[in-house]
Amino acid sequence: MKLVFATHNSNKLKEIQQLLPEFIELISLDMLGCMDEIPETANTLEGNAKLKADFITNTYQLPCFADDTGLLVNSLNGEPGVYSARYAGEQNDSQANMAKLLNNLKNKEDRTAHFKTVIALNINGETHIFEGKVIGEITTSQKGNHGFGYDPIFKPNGYKETFAELPLSIKNSISHRGQAVQKLIAYLNNINVSE
Repeated sequence: MKLVFATHNSNKLKEIQQLLPEFIELISLDMLGCMDEIPETANTLEGNAKLKADFITNTYQLPCFADDTGLLVNSLNGEPGVYSARYAGEQNDSQANMAKLLNNLKNKEDRTAHFKTVIALNINGETHIFEGKVIGEITTSQKGNHGFGYDPIFKPNGYKETFAELPLSIKNSISHRGQAVQKLIAYLNNINVSE
């Protein structure tokens, strides 16, 4: 089964490719030749995931899934949330985003936060939504070389390490994206059995 993953992010692609069953051939936007800037104008993660999936399905008539992920910090009223990738500006710079977040948390005692991923899957004329969430806290400095985005400053509950210090296999087993993808896989496996 060919399935488009609406992303140009090679890190996300690699992470999800490792989780998917063998019968699914994952196609990225780059492989599809889609260089369009897909608008992410919704004010919710679910809305943005749907916008991206719908754009690909409508343009290429292919089954597609798209995700949107946000980091929500409790003491910052859920910031950066839907603006996580562009928190410090349109250049989508992880270092600048982390620096801004750490600066905004400087005088805050409550550093609790959670990552949330929403996946929208368009297949067989229907849209299905899958969610994953992981709770943790924001560290005071960056630690670790793995992962991407806010991984060096997010420490999941029950671990001493940040996401960027954990091996990818452990991160995938507990992460927000991992949980949402597991729900997606369970659904796709179910379709595969019934076809």
